[in-house]
Amino acid sequence: MRLQLALNVKNIENAITYYSAMFDTPPHKIRDGYANFEIANPPLKLVLFENPDADEHLNHLGVELFDAADIGIAKKRLEDAGLMKSVEVDSICCHAQQDKLWTKDDTELSWEWYTIKDDNPVESAQKVSQCCSDALEQNSA
Repeated sequence: MRLQLALNVKNIENAITYYSAMFDTPPHKIRDGYANFEIANPPLKLVLFENPDADEHLNHLGVELFDAADIGIAKKRLEDAGLMKSVEVDSICCHAQQDKLWTKDDTELSWEWYTIKDDNPVESAQKVSQCCSDALEQNSA
């Protein structure tokens, strides 16, 4: 597993240039208004959302799980602790097919636990669910 840091940035191109230099790592994936980095040292998934009007720089935090069985383990643990907010199965989000879990702390900080099933799905052929930034609004209830 590795931690994920999802940030709102004003300009995606400037942010890509900055974080590529800072972590000495090229982006893993770039799409319109979106980029992600798979950083080896420190182990981090850095996700950038171009959102120039965002009030906060932090979009959400996450934990990427590499084994599909781990999502079930995390789900049970979060449910048993009364922390589960929502579950998404086979969602297309951040240009990947994922299973994910959402929880929030008492300050409304969202945490996403997820596993990637397909890192480059043909989105037009898939049921497209709302992505992380939109899902956060849905999970606020």
